[in-house]
Amino acid sequence: MSSAFTPTSPLRQRFRPLLWLAITYLAISFATRVVLLVMSGGEVPHTPLNLLYAFGVGLGYDLVTYIYVAWPLVLFLWLVPTRRAAVSGLGQWLLYVIALALLYALCLGVLYLHYRAHLGMTWPLVLLFLLALPLPGFAYVSRTGQWVLYGLALVLLYGLLFVAASELVFWNEFSVRFNFIAVDYLVYTNEVIGNIRESYPIGRWLALLAVVALVLFALGRRALRVRDDGSRFWQRGKVALLWLVLTVISVAAVNGGMKDRTGNNYVNELAGNGIYQFFNAFRSSHLDYAKFYRTLPDDEAFRRVRAMLKTPDATYLSDDPHDLTRAIRRVGPEKRLNVVLISVESLSGDYLGTFGNPDHITPYLDSLVGQSLFFDNLYANGTRTVRGLEALSLSVPPTPGDSLLKEHNNENLFSLAGIFNDRGYQSDFVYGGYGEFDNMNYFFSHNGYRAVDRRDIPKTATIHSENVWGVADEDLYTLALGQMDQIHAEGKPFFLHIMTTSNHRPFTFPEGRVKQANGTRQGAVAYTDWSIGDFIRRAREKSYFDDTVFVITADHCASSAGKTSVPVNRYHVPLWIYAPKHIQPQRVDRLMGQVDIAPTLLGLLNFSYRSRFFGYDLFQLEPGRERAFPATYEKLGYLHDDVLTVLEPQRKLEQMKPDYASGDAVPLVPQNEEQIDQAVAYYQVASELFKRGQLARRPADATPVEPLPAEPAAAPAPASSAPAPASSTALPATAGSAPAPTH
Repeated sequence: MSSAFTPTSPLRQRFRPLLWLAITYLAISFATRVVLLVMSGGEVPHTPLNLLYAFGVGLGYDLVTYIYVAWPLVLFLWLVPTRRAAVSGLGQWLLYVIALALLYALCLGVLYLHYRAHLGMTWPLVLLFLLALPLPGFAYVSRTGQWVLYGLALVLLYGLLFVAASELVFWNEFSVRFNFIAVDYLVYTNEVIGNIRESYPIGRWLALLAVVALVLFALGRRALRVRDDGSRFWQRGKVALLWLVLTVISVAAVNGGMKDRTGNNYVNELAGNGIYQFFNAFRSSHLDYAKFYRTLPDDEAFRRVRAMLKTPDATYLSDDPHDLTRAIRRVGPEKRLNVVLISVESLSGDYLGTFGNPDHITPYLDSLVGQSLFFDNLYANGTRTVRGLEALSLSVPPTPGDSLLKEHNNENLFSLAGIFNDRGYQSDFVYGGYGEFDNMNYFFSHNGYRAVDRRDIPKTATIHSENVWGVADEDLYTLALGQMDQIHAEGKPFFLHIMTTSNHRPFTFPEGRVKQANGTRQGAVAYTDWSIGDFIRRAREKSYFDDTVFVITADHCASSAGKTSVPVNRYHVPLWIYAPKHIQPQRVDRLMGQVDIAPTLLGLLNFSYRSRFFGYDLFQLEPGRERAFPATYEKLGYLHDDVLTVLEPQRKLEQMKPDYASGDAVPLVPQNEEQIDQAVAYYQVASELFKRGQLARRPADATPVEPLPAEPAAAPAPASSAPAPASSTALPATAGSAPAPTH
């Protein structure tokens, strides 16, 4: 084959445009990396080693990515006949279209079987289908062939510039290359495109990119002159076959984690390539835990989890070592109080004045701290809304890849709503946008909740503001109050889970509510605070207010960026439990995971129930056993006893001592093997239970659990006894019940 690529060979002439594309793409990638380095500021020390790593390893990823990027041009140069059209006549065109459609269907089938990728994720492949459709109908060396090549080159160039500009926007938002968030954005194009249009001057940017593309095209047009002195289809096919072999080798031999070799996550991200990271995230969207992560023998993993989930108020109902069903028993009658759980979009802990923010943008929430049961050290499960919703509704550690909200076979799981429904509650999930986004409506409506979204707002209702994500928070709360009124009028207690959207880019909200500027994050946080205060004030006028518990927390933090793979400061979120007539104000400084919110809430309601939750009622947990599960879609964190263990694909792991303020961390030497086994056990068991269908709700789960008998009153203490010291681990006093003993 080497003789075919002599300086004047037809194959060399034919495939010369690939060299133009390579030079152009590598130049764009280099410029993108330089701009991202500048945007990183002081997060990346400009040492020779850091720069060499970022640009050297980055070049390797760029070359691998070029193999993928060049496929449209490779197909064009392979399939277009040299001097006359290869397909003519209706019959030939019909056979060609059928063959192409079958090939397209085969590709979709392989992607679905291997990656479980549905049409919503693979629709861009239709572009390749449309590209290949007319190729046999004209000659390469004709005037038509020249202009089609120019057109294809210009489209590729514009596309590469568009991707580069998108990377800059994505980095500005998340401080990472494209990842699983970008894959989700491919699926939910309506919300994403709408968000971009409302957040940025997209028309001006697209026009500017067109000008840059035309200038670069004009500078390199000579390299795109068509010339072919007689290459044959089978000869060109060898090049296409070689390209296919290179593609397969790169897929098998290279992965997105190979760049993560430095202690600075910003440097690792700079060393990546946005397009490659996108495809890597696509491949990782359905990670099988047992295949990609460190494991323990199955029996040992379940034995460990059963031991770790045992608490003083819990009794296992089965001797089956793989069954986590426990009876949670409390003393005395249950409190049939209404519950409103608000998961606030992106409410990072560091926005609160309570945690040291000097900007005074959350005055109401700061004032609510002293009136509530407030938790200082709560850590979210992930960096996406679906991870917060998963933790709050199912109380499970995050599984790798997709959230359970978006997995197949996620119906009828053991959920918080199921426990309320067994007691006659009406459970609603209330969202101000369209709940098809992130599969929310489907998930909640199939797991014990009634899904209520933007469509349920009465036509006559006043909408003060709206954007692509949904109506303004105050209008969402009006919708929620309507649901609460209706359920109360039916004589039922209610459990509402409200998901807000106003604290999301483009950060728009009604004018005149706060002094901060519209369209800014600070303004959106201030409006979030105002609207919660307004909601509580309106709810206070209702007859059911005194018997309602308000739980306010965040789905995740506003930013996930940090120097480490799992920066713990980017998972710190607040939690208020507010019920002035029933729950005594108190600050709790114990470590708490997002999975612990549901069991702790149920404990405050004095519920006795069956559970397969992975979370703890914090007030029934002995000090020292607290833990949290901060994670990304593929890096699974376990935070316990001031040690962060991170499980990664290819059965790798990190273990470090985290700095809770900065998110930095110091590697732990030697590693704590016991904590590694604990982390592995939790994630392995959670993944296995879902895979086997054992996270499902069972008919027996509705069986009433008898409460514990009340203990006899203790004899009065002698007058000389000293009072017991106060402890943040005590259960806050509730109306009609005594505080639980401190541990």
